Amino acid sequence: MMTRQEIRELAAFQADESKGAYALSFYFQPDPPQDRSHRHDAIVAKDVVKQALKNANGKAKNGWLHADLDRVLELASRLPGHTRGRAVFACSAHNLWREFDLPPRLGSTGIYVQPRLQLKPLAMLMGAQPDLCVTVVDRQRARFFDLRLDELRERGAIVHMLSRSGAKYGYHGYEAGHAERRISEEALQHFKAVSERLRMDLERGLWQRLVVGCHSSNWPEFEPHLHPYVRERLVGRFSADVASVSDEEIRKHADALTKKWIEERGRKKAEEAIDLAKANGRGVTGLRRVLRALETGEVQSLFLADNYSARAVECTHCGHLDAHIVSACVACGRKTRELNDVCDAIIPIAIRSDIELFYVTQHSELDRAGNIAALLRFRADQNRTGQLAAAS
Repeated sequence: MMTRQEIRELAAFQADESKGAYALSFYFQPDPPQDRSHRHDAIVAKDVVKQALKNANGKAKNGWLHADLDRVLELASRLPGHTRGRAVFACSAHNLWREFDLPPRLGSTGIYVQPRLQLKPLAMLMGAQPDLCVTVVDRQRARFFDLRLDELRERGAIVHMLSRSGAKYGYHGYEAGHAERRISEEALQHFKAVSERLRMDLERGLWQRLVVGCHSSNWPEFEPHLHPYVRERLVGRFSADVASVSDEEIRKHADALTKKWIEERGRKKAEEAIDLAKANGRGVTGLRRVLRALETGEVQSLFLADNYSARAVECTHCGHLDAHIVSACVACGRKTRELNDVCDAIIPIAIRSDIELFYVTQHSELDRAGNIAALLRFRADQNRTGQLAAAS
C-alpha cells in the first residue's frame, strides 16, 4: 500500500541533470483481456518501453537510463495476467527503484523520462482521496477497516453479546419488559463504545473521513452518539449486515460513496474559490495568479480541469515558475527551461505542501476561469497591506 510519506518522497525527488541523470516513471494499465493468455497487455507495455529506449539514444551516455529501461522491459515481460495497475519509479544514478501496485484506473500504459518523476497519473488517481475509515456496526458488533485507494484492511472489532431474549425471562415472559429494557441499555452502551473508539482513532490520526455500514433500523440509534468531530467527517452510509457482508461489498460501497463525495466537494469548493476570486478574497484563478500563490505558500486547495495542460518556464536555479515564456528568470536572472505541461511542476509542489488537489470535470465556471483555480489559506498581499496600515 502506497503511503502519503512515500508519495511526498517521490514528489521531492529531482535527478541531477548535470551528471546526465534522468528520472523514469512507468505506469501500466491492464486492459480487458482479448484472450486467455493476456499477452496483449505485455505486448503494449514492451512496445512502450522499447520506444523509450530508442528515444533515449543520446541521453545518459553513462548507461544509467538504459539500465533502468532494460529493467522495466524485463518487468513488462512478466505482466501477462496482472489485473492491477503498476507504477515504477526509477533512477539508477540516485539508487532509486520503487514499485507499487495500484487500482487499474491509470488511463493508459505510459513511460516518462524527464528531470523529475511524472506524478500526474498518480495525482489523477488519488486526487483528494482521504485516509478512509469504514465501520460496519449493529447492536452488538462493530468492525473497523482502513481503506487506502482500493486496499481494504481490517483494523479491529468490538463485540458486546446481548442478554437473552426477553421472552425467556420469568414465568411466561412476565419479566420481558425488564429484559427488553436491559437489552436496549446494553445496545446503547455498545453504540457509545463504538463512537468513542472512532473519536479516539480520529484524534490519533488513523483516519480522515468516515463511511458507516449498518441497517437502516440501527442508524437512528447509533448516529446520535457520534462525537461532533466524527459526525462532520462522515462521507456517507450504506446498508450492511455485520455478520455476512464481504470485504468486496464493503470496498464497493465505500468507493462509490467516496467518489461521489469527492466529486461534489470538488465542484462546491471550486465554485467557492471562483466566487472569492471575483470578490478579491481568498481565491485566485488563472495560471499566473495560481503560480504566484503556490510560490508564496497561500494555497489550501487546487482545482484543475481533468484535461488541463499549459506551457510555462521553470528556473533551473531557484525553481521559480512563470506563465510567461521567458529565457531568464525574473527572480534571479538565471536560465529557464520550458515545460510543455506546467502540471509536471505544479503537482509535486501540491503533494509536498499537503495541498488538496481536485480534478474537476465539466465545470463551466472553471472553464471560463482558465481551467485552473485555487482556494487560499490567506492572501499575502492583503496581509501586507493590513500590516502597513497598522504600522502607519
